[in-house]
Amino acid sequence: MKRIALLIDCDNVSHSSIEGVLAELANYGVVNVRHAHGDWNSPSLSGWRDKLHPNAIRPMQQFAYTKGKNATDSAMIIDAMDLLYSKSVDAFALMTSDSDFTPLVLRILENGLPVYGFGEKKTPQPFVDACSPFIYTENLVTEDDEKPDIPQQLIRKNRNELRGDTSMVRLLRTAAEQTSEDDGWSDMSKVAHYISNNSSFSSINYGYKKLGDLVRASELFDIEMRKEGKAMYVKDIRKGVDFPHTRGHSA
Repeated sequence: MKRIALLIDCDNVSHSSIEGVLAELANYGVVNVRHAHGDWNSPSLSGWRDKLHPNAIRPMQQFAYTKGKNATDSAMIIDAMDLLYSKSVDAFALMTSDSDFTPLVLRILENGLPVYGFGEKKTPQPFVDACSPFIYTENLVTEDDEKPDIPQQLIRKNRNELRGDTSMVRLLRTAAEQTSEDDGWSDMSKVAHYISNNSSFSSINYGYKKLGDLVRASELFDIEMRKEGKAMYVKDIRKGVDFPHTRGHSA
């Protein structure tokens, strides 16, 4: 099980989704390092202060020595590099909406460690693309911290909306093609692994907690359940099905 270091840029991301972020990271491993960076004398971090103790997060104080300069960024980068060289973690999670951390992500990736990104929808694309995956925090807000302008439940994109996202469609088809077996079918677990290794894509950003559910909704693939219904296999619907009587449903 991966040991994950979660580093939070409290100056650039809301506290309202922290529980959702921790719940999502639990799917990847154990978050044994939880550091929240910011100037804790600042009134703007009052919401974050209330989240520290309940979620076992360690506050990392960084004074704003110069007005207009973000000292938090430098402190967080140093923290990340210290953890990287300590070899005490197997993966990083960066919670920020600041693209200045893109070089840090690339440096961590060079060392062979995955980086899970979490930020608001204002996050610049270079940082989004560098992470694998990247999840928008608006989709992880818990009910207790609900804001009037943030939906309580994931808003699922429908079939037409999914098919209209050409980059996503291309990614799904490429992943299925690259992982296909001799019979033309692809094991969904291998498809998901390919996607996680080659993109920042996350089905959560489309309103689906599981990639398999998004694939079903898109109706881009024929689906077949194997291994007593425990394994999902897919084939590009444009290729047709060799054995109609074994065809799974595409819903």
